[in-house]
Amino acid sequence: MSALIAEDEILHEAELVWLEDITALDYVRQSLDRLPTRRGKPAYHRDGRMVGYALLGPQAKPSRSSGTFRRRVFWLLPHDRDTAPEGLYATGAPAEAVDPRTLAPGSKGRKTERSEGGPLSPAVQEPGNALPL
Repeated sequence: MSALIAEDEILHEAELVWLEDITALDYVRQSLDRLPTRRGKPAYHRDGRMVGYALLGPQAKPSRSSGTFRRRVFWLLPHDRDTAPEGLYATGAPAEAVDPRTLAPGSKGRKTERSEGGPLSPAVQEPGNALPL
């Protein structure tokens, strides 16, 4: 969950890879998964779909006990707002959800009015403006 992801756990992220256009998504769910490699598209074993993932730099070390790397995976479930706009998350967002426009390598991201089902702020609605990171 985003609240449980510490900055030091994502310190060695080199890049975020998006599999979909995130500008159309109000939120994405994020989790730290144990994966066998620093790079490459991870296998996906949840309901729904993976929308992105993190790549780690060469300085990232594997776990001593498992030999795996902790990498963020971004995903959505079938009942999330993008496919069920009037459903469970018509307003509000799941605990592990963040606005994808606030994400960057090494940055946890955050919830925004938009991710919670509200409007974009007037400053963001103006042409050429983007959310600050």
